[in-house]
Amino acid sequence: MATITRAHLAEKIYAEVGLSRNESAILLEAVLSRMAASLEKGESLKISGFGTFSVRQKGRRIGRNPKTGVEVPILPRRVLVFRPSQSLRARVNGLEPTGADDE
Repeated sequence: MATITRAHLAEKIYAEVGLSRNESAILLEAVLSRMAASLEKGESLKISGFGTFSVRQKGRRIGRNPKTGVEVPILPRRVLVFRPSQSLRARVNGLEPTGADDE
């Protein structure tokens, strides 16, 4: 299974949009920076036809070390959650998207 990297994305932008390689890389970095900044502020990020990224607050809880069985406190933290759209789920499963994309 291949992994898509920033370099792959910048190259795709270069090939399909017609910007220079440098401009493509700058555009990609600007988009990713904007996305990260929104998520850092706790804002949700919705990309129609793709899905929604959101930040969820998890409270303090007690966990257990699986090796020793000793209880360990897990501190409160924020976690990033991604919820794919219906059309992305359909594409991943090899189905035809329904067109109704409520996410």
